[in-house]
Amino acid sequence: MAQARTGDHVKLSYTGKLDDGTIFATSAEANPLEFTLGNGTMLQAIEEAVEGMEMGEMKTVYVPADEAFGPWREELVQEIPKDSLPEDIDLEIGERVWVDQPGADPVMVSVMDVSDSTVTLDANHPLAGEDLVFDLELVDVI
Repeated sequence: MAQARTGDHVKLSYTGKLDDGTIFATSAEANPLEFTLGNGTMLQAIEEAVEGMEMGEMKTVYVPADEAFGPWREELVQEIPKDSLPEDIDLEIGERVWVDQPGADPVMVSVMDVSDSTVTLDANHPLAGEDLVFDLELVDVI
């Protein structure tokens, strides 16, 4: 039976959970995740777990926050004047939007608060500070 090796294109069914068991992502109602093993597009812990797996094999992988999306950082939360935004934009708490940065790539932020005069934006990844658990099944090695 074929084992997954670096450079192989693989299909992976997964369920991602927070440490408390809350599911944040799953391929259960979608197609399996496809990626090339070793190209760095997946979390390193997942790539290491898939290396050597055989088709149909299942694993559970624990990924601490510092190896996943890092710690939650207060300095990535900014309160900005509402009048600095385009007039036609209507932001809602919990919404995720792209924000342009001078001299840098745009960044995805979450809207944390909206008042009459300010908007509070959080540039942390939504899973920052979270320990993660992934249930994996190798579906195919291509």
